[in-house]
Amino acid sequence: MRFGKVVGNVVLNHALSELEGSRWILVKPMSKAQFADTNSDEQSNDPSLVVYDRLGAKNGDVVGFTEGGEAMLPFEERIPIDAYNAIIVERVNYFGD
Repeated sequence: MRFGKVVGNVVLNHALSELEGSRWILVKPMSKAQFADTNSDEQSNDPSLVVYDRLGAKNGDVVGFTEGGEAMLPFEERIPIDAYNAIIVERVNYFGD
């Protein structure tokens, strides 16, 4: 699982029926500096990615997301998604260097 900040929403005209009732969010992975201060303007060098969201994350929320094969685990049938929002983080306690 990686952590990132929601930076936008993705709008689709057509979606699979299995994906109805959810939405897609644009997430920017967090840098080390952002863990120390979640309001930091520093950005990670990792590219933003589109994440499947059933939890209702809003812009600016910190989320934990899984990628690859693990992203399909919450579904009974295999759904073609690459990233899944598993949690919305309420607070980050960072005890790094």
